[in-house]
Amino acid sequence: MREQGYTVPTPIQVQAIPVVLAGKDLLGAAQTGTGKTAGFALPILQILSKKGSSRNIRALIITPTRELCMQVREDVRNYGKFVQLRSMTVFGGVGIQPQIAELRRGVDILVATPGRLLDHVQQRTVDLKQVEILVLDEADRMLDMGFINDIRKILALLPRERQNLLFSATFPDEIRKLAGSFMKHPVTVEVARRNTPAELVAQVQHPVDHDRKRDLLAHLIKSGDWRQVLVFCKTKHGANRLAQQLERAGIEADAIHGNKSQGARTRALGRFKDNELRVLVATDIAARGLDIEALPHVVNFDLPHVAEDYVHRIGRTGRAGAEGEAVSLVCHEDRPLMAAIERLMAREVASRVIEGFEPQSRGSRPAPQPQQQRQGRRPEQHRRAEPGRRQEQRRSEQRRPEQRGGQRPALRSQPRFPGRHDGARLPAALSAEQDAQLREARARMAEENKAKRQEPRLGAALVAEPKS
Repeated sequence: MREQGYTVPTPIQVQAIPVVLAGKDLLGAAQTGTGKTAGFALPILQILSKKGSSRNIRALIITPTRELCMQVREDVRNYGKFVQLRSMTVFGGVGIQPQIAELRRGVDILVATPGRLLDHVQQRTVDLKQVEILVLDEADRMLDMGFINDIRKILALLPRERQNLLFSATFPDEIRKLAGSFMKHPVTVEVARRNTPAELVAQVQHPVDHDRKRDLLAHLIKSGDWRQVLVFCKTKHGANRLAQQLERAGIEADAIHGNKSQGARTRALGRFKDNELRVLVATDIAARGLDIEALPHVVNFDLPHVAEDYVHRIGRTGRAGAEGEAVSLVCHEDRPLMAAIERLMAREVASRVIEGFEPQSRGSRPAPQPQQQRQGRRPEQHRRAEPGRRQEQRRSEQRRPEQRGGQRPALRSQPRFPGRHDGARLPAALSAEQDAQLREARARMAEENKAKRQEPRLGAALVAEPKS
């Protein structure tokens, strides 16, 4: 602990460590970045070290992502540097044979993702019958990623008598329901209000048009001399494209997401941590568990569709007492998402327009044109009216002949003209046969609709219209 520089425990560690040491089940909720990994890793190391290494899996830690799996194992290894306990990871995206070989050598603490752990279960390369302590880390994320059935399968493989620890950044009702299905009188530790971002994170949103987001991001990085920036995109393709565009703009960038090989993801993350990479563009797979020391900037290039994910994203900065900044690039379409985020946090995110990147689309009003002013409409009202008028005209043109002025079905093959009161002109170059048919139809219409006062005006308009 001294070698790691620990002097004062964080609030989650103060409350969680004594509960774990007492052998009780625990529901631990703390804002991400507050040290909850040490909150369960340190007491587990102490409990297991009392009996020495048995080379049987006695502690099982389940995480939702490969990156978090590696991060937790690294912490366990650092904390247990002077303790004779073996730890290892099993996760997908890499070959299974090296994992099998290492499992055969024996392991005390296994950190795993659900899918790959079940792969080992099927191949009978893991034995979970000796597990004494189970940890579900980032449990809410595992639910979001659809791992609930895998978790239930794993629970069924474990001894009935064990200690259960469930840690999560948030505690939605689904988590409490899951916990109730396998935990025994758990002690609840919640040291931060739900969905509250770290207080040391300065949050700001920059309004900008969607097609200028990339230019604004490059401007912010260059003008602010940002050196370590984690950028979130909503899609894998978008993350790749943005990283390539930043590279072309002279900014060192790479992407990390589920379609990347594990080797590529590990290399990109390593370069980013070592400050060899200026920008890491990620999807939400990286929103949880990435522990990057003193990360100063997180950028939401795309806002998340789930408001809670915003809290986890910006939780990558402002960790362990360090200050950080969370920047969101918000176009017109993003405004409802930002409103949902502000409602969730019960606070507004400061808005600041960057000079030269003022949004021009939708919300902004162009100067009114003289002809629009003569029509007595505001410019935006005129624009809104135009589509409606065109739709009404199309509907009028598409009406059945018998719905327009009493025309008979026999004339359905004739050109269909707009409604009677829109002043529309006849199509050019009517043939002589069409002209004769029209005259005949007009005479018949006038005879059948003498009671209707509008029909003479229609006939007059048609007669008066010159042929080209």
